[in-house]
Amino acid sequence: MRRFRRARALILALVLSIPLTRFANAAIPSPEKLLPDDTLIIVTAPDLGKLRADFKKTPQNQFWNDPAMKPFTEKFMSKWTEEVVKPLERDLGIKLNDLANLAQGQATLGLRQLGSPASEEGGVVLLVDAKDKADQLKQTLAGFRKKWVEMGKTVRTEKIHESEFAVLSLSSNDVPKTLRKLFPPSSPAPEAGSETEPAKNQDKTEWVFGQVQSLLIVGDSIKAVEPTVSRLMGGSVPTLGELAAFQADQLARFRDATFYAWINAKGLMAIFNRKMAETKEKSDAPNPFDINPEKVVAALGLSGLKTFCVSARASEQGSQLEAFAGVPESSRQGLFKILAGEPKDSNPPNFVPAEVVKFQRWRLDGQKAWAALEKMVSDISPQMLNGINFLIDTANTAAKEKDSGFDIRKTLIGNLGDDIISYQKAPRGETVAQLKSPPSILLIGSPNSERFAIALKSLLGFMTQQAGITPEERDFLGRKVFSVPLRSIGLPIPAAAGMPKTLSFAASGGYVALSTDVATLEEYLRTSETQGKALKEATGLNDAAQKVLGPGSSLFGYENQAETIRNWFELLRKDSGALTNATGTAGALVPAAKDLKEWLDFSLLPRFEKVSKYFYFTVYGGSATADGLTLKVFSPVPPAVKVQAAASRP
Repeated sequence: MRRFRRARALILALVLSIPLTRFANAAIPSPEKLLPDDTLIIVTAPDLGKLRADFKKTPQNQFWNDPAMKPFTEKFMSKWTEEVVKPLERDLGIKLNDLANLAQGQATLGLRQLGSPASEEGGVVLLVDAKDKADQLKQTLAGFRKKWVEMGKTVRTEKIHESEFAVLSLSSNDVPKTLRKLFPPSSPAPEAGSETEPAKNQDKTEWVFGQVQSLLIVGDSIKAVEPTVSRLMGGSVPTLGELAAFQADQLARFRDATFYAWINAKGLMAIFNRKMAETKEKSDAPNPFDINPEKVVAALGLSGLKTFCVSARASEQGSQLEAFAGVPESSRQGLFKILAGEPKDSNPPNFVPAEVVKFQRWRLDGQKAWAALEKMVSDISPQMLNGINFLIDTANTAAKEKDSGFDIRKTLIGNLGDDIISYQKAPRGETVAQLKSPPSILLIGSPNSERFAIALKSLLGFMTQQAGITPEERDFLGRKVFSVPLRSIGLPIPAAAGMPKTLSFAASGGYVALSTDVATLEEYLRTSETQGKALKEATGLNDAAQKVLGPGSSLFGYENQAETIRNWFELLRKDSGALTNATGTAGALVPAAKDLKEWLDFSLLPRFEKVSKYFYFTVYGGSATADGLTLKVFSPVPPAVKVQAAASRP
């Protein structure tokens, strides 16, 4: 964890000075050719110029810069400039825009494992390429160094492969006050020269700064940056790009990405397991449940995780985010075995109405998932599994008093299917409570849905018997509808203020439908009688779905953001305090602001209709292959934005 805190401190340390080396005009190699093969984590934008250009075209950026948003954005930016930018520029003696403009090529952050594979010593490296602005970078950083020396700080010079690097010892009090407000240290030290308390000795961290060619290199030790400097100087060092695990992910997922992050999960887990083993050896405390971190990690399936990565890219059709967990099928267990689902159709069924604002379908085999869950719990703690079985047996005994042939495992778990569907409609009102609790429904597939519903009623009846409540029962269109107050179940299910929650459920169409909104449940039960336009017929949905679905797909989701955002947007415009009521922590959004309205004056927002063209829908899909699990999210460009972009082309 200390190295991760250092990574955060590294960002702050960028504002300090460094001596500079000779420059060459050679192109800087790509990130994977600069970082060594012991890199555990890499986060990079390979080309900041392309990333900026892509972001400029995004609907989100156009929304922020729309003339209708000007009153709101100008007030926010004015506050940001006065409270953050100007004080920071005074502290640093430089214009932040000038500093940002120096970053033209890659921006890469790496976390290394220094030493042998058994070593726990880490190293942080930051690389920023100025490209043709190398001379400006040299002048800017020289100015930083001059200012640092004027403050009475000592900077020593070290040579790494004939290139000069500065080594600075930094503490929290060395960081400008403005930055300390934005990034407070976990253990703040007293101000030097405080009248109430003399300055104390502080833990200091050494940071190494240098420039080779057009590349700024920053690290938390000489050892951390040495391999990268060696590569730039023509040395032969095994690199991340030569690592087979990285190569596989790069070829499949990073080639056209404008941003990506990659984690050597196997390496991190090895460090974690060694650390936990050492902790266990030093601990004398008994563990009655025999739960230890190694067992938890193995049971959850994390031991089988080789790599994890996230990548983002954009095109004229839209933007896409992809996450991949490298868990080979041969070693997949625990949560990953459950999450893999079943490779079956996950598109919206015909009965899902077009007006839904959220939809999700997961082809999860309930019986396989339950078996995997039982094994996972047993591997963590057999005693814990015994406790679960005791509760099930107790519920089963209570249910048999009314039905001697009832068996909760056969009737409930044995009737779980391989299909879970949920969808949500727009809120029926505009209050915070109504927006937080829109009409929604959950459908659980079952080969015998009627029997499954009865078993669920028996289980809930057992859970509510201490409250003296029995699930209610009524007929609707020839189907049994059961209802039970959520508060009586004893589960931590929140209910919106002023809106009592009753869970109603019924069997129909091969599913057991559950909802806290009776009208939504009854609408589902009527689907065979009144069939309107279906969600699957929505304009653009099929094309967007192709971007996230593929071989092995088991999960598909949809959100109509134009509708989910509309109500909140209008509510905030009319009542700025609604955000405080909804979150309860308005000040946390802008920690430096005493009054949220000073920063975000929602009364200045335009009517949603004036900016609605920037909002459309988003889809996501999950799949499993022999190599691992993938989740893709795709946001198509809204039609009105496409038309606007086409009109602006020469």
